[in-house]
Amino acid sequence: KMDDDHDITQLSSHTLAALQEFYLEQQQREGMKTSQGFNQYSIGSIEEDWQLSQFWYSDETALCLAKEAVLAAGKGGRIACVSAPSVYQKLKEQDGEDFSVCILEYDRRFSVYGEEFIFYDYNHPLDLPENLLPHSFDIVIADPPYLSEECLQKTAETIKYLTKEKILLCTGAVMEEQAAKLLGVKMCKFIPKHSRNLANEFRCYVNYASGLD
Repeated sequence: KMDDDHDITQLSSHTLAALQEFYLEQQQREGMKTSQGFNQYSIGSIEEDWQLSQFWYSDETALCLAKEAVLAAGKGGRIACVSAPSVYQKLKEQDGEDFSVCILEYDRRFSVYGEEFIFYDYNHPLDLPENLLPHSFDIVIADPPYLSEECLQKTAETIKYLTKEKILLCTGAVMEEQAAKLLGVKMCKFIPKHSRNLANEFRCYVNYASGLD
């Protein structure tokens, strides 16, 4: 009996290694596509990296959140995506809409987006470029990478620094009280979906009258 269990753990570490190799190859392939004039803004031009605790939203969710952000930001509005790259990618597809957007992200693969990319590590919430002025965004969409109080607390500092007022936060349902305490946001009816099912129930939270109810 013990041996069987041992075999199973052996297998899973092999499978994991194979999976990681597969994703690495895929990333290299995707990288080649981007350099050949592939549509770099489409979802999938950068694959999610589980090791960075990245989980992309489903297409419908990313589009819904992007549209909500555009509406909330208003004409000529500025939108900041903090650790929410799939929403950023959807925003980039909204051609002709009148808004600007920045992506604050730990994953340097997003530097392909040029000046809109700002390297961001939630452990240093206010370590931001000087030209990123306080309260200069009409709305901040944030999806802290980890479901922990510390991660939410630090990301909240960044959100409060960046936003004029409006906040759209996506995180686990278990963080409801913390989110209300730190950011004054309330849970919406809208349920965000991910392209791969997550074990934790995910919810959206806002501090303004949104279209997500």
